[in-house]
Amino acid sequence: MITHDISGLKIPDSKLARDVTEFIRDTESDLLFHHSVRVYFWGAMTGNRTGLTFDPELLYAASMFHDVGLTARYHESQLRFEVDGANAARDFLRGHGISESDVETVWNAVALHTTPGIPEFMRPEIALVQAGAGMDVAGRGYDQFSDVEREAVISAFPREEDFKRGIIDAFYEGMKHRPHSTFGTFNDDVLAFKDPAFQRVDICSVILRSKWAS
Repeated sequence: MITHDISGLKIPDSKLARDVTEFIRDTESDLLFHHSVRVYFWGAMTGNRTGLTFDPELLYAASMFHDVGLTARYHESQLRFEVDGANAARDFLRGHGISESDVETVWNAVALHTTPGIPEFMRPEIALVQAGAGMDVAGRGYDQFSDVEREAVISAFPREEDFKRGIIDAFYEGMKHRPHSTFGTFNDDVLAFKDPAFQRVDICSVILRSKWAS
């Protein structure tokens, strides 16, 4: 079990959290696993700083499952990878007797973590997963963390060498077989960056080519 105390925050010491850690550790690469743990800490720190009241267990579960849809077991799926991760989290939590209300919160947090402009207006756990992921991948909100906070998280859960390229590669490998699923999110930027032949969906052309007469 991960027991680091970072800025007064710890991973919840519960059977559910331990089981989540074991499952994700066995499922994800080191890069995605460590990224997911950091997402939890960035999110929890953000919640504490902004005065949000959140359930640490639900935030941890959502943070840890948020990129599961990028793993090899979903390399034939045609769903958005976020939905695969949300469904996996839902099934896992139901298997642990978690209430449907809490399952729904985690499902939304995972499913919406790449959809800007919405999670921040939803339950704290949903908002904080997106905030944590944005901080770890793109440095969104970087200056809102102190040097001490950033150094504490990175010291406990180091970013792999050339993490930026590594996370882009992980996104690409998890989505290249389902390019249509990236429509409407920034995920199509990843495919365009990695694959010069990738064609983005142009919604204006779709509208104009529709069968409506006017």
